[in-house]
Amino acid sequence: MTTDQFSSKLLENAVNEFARLPGIGKKTALRLVLALLRLDKEEVENFGNTFIELKRNIHYCKSCNNISDSDMCNICSNPARDHKTICVVENIKDVMAVENTHQYHGIYHVLGGIISPMDGIGPDDIEIDLLESKVKNNGIKEIIMALSTTMEGDTTNFYLFKKFSKYPLQMTTIARGVSIGDELEYADEITLGRSIINRTPMDDILSI
Repeated sequence: MTTDQFSSKLLENAVNEFARLPGIGKKTALRLVLALLRLDKEEVENFGNTFIELKRNIHYCKSCNNISDSDMCNICSNPARDHKTICVVENIKDVMAVENTHQYHGIYHVLGGIISPMDGIGPDDIEIDLLESKVKNNGIKEIIMALSTTMEGDTTNFYLFKKFSKYPLQMTTIARGVSIGDELEYADEITLGRSIINRTPMDDILSI
């Protein structure tokens, strides 16, 4: 789609902004913009204001790094959750994936990435210090490593296992019901739920 195909610079600018989003090509972007143009002015303003408010007011939970409407997310602030068990995930989408299984009732820790030397991402580039602080101060009994079953995920598992082996807690990882190489967010809910329930002690994996 070339510039001379647009009859309006305003339309072109709007299409280009949508096309910056992951997975949105120029044709899809044009379709979305034209759909917005068919809405009432008030509806479009509400649409835009929703994202402005999101960007201005969204918080990251000071306890787990999950997104939240306040300083503490509704999972960490829920007294009914098991606050002695932490499920470690790569990103916010993985929290949603595990929650959708309805098989896990502890709290979370979002690393914000995984160790990937090929991409220049090392231990200092992900949120490990906050996790260690919780382990030191909150009497954590178990850390469940629920990272993608990729080489980078396994590298991160191994690094954190070594780092936290000095603490009196159990470290487990999700069972390999999730196929090797899979991203956690794409696993179906039943498979992921069973992987959480049938989690494996990391001592057993590393001794193989």
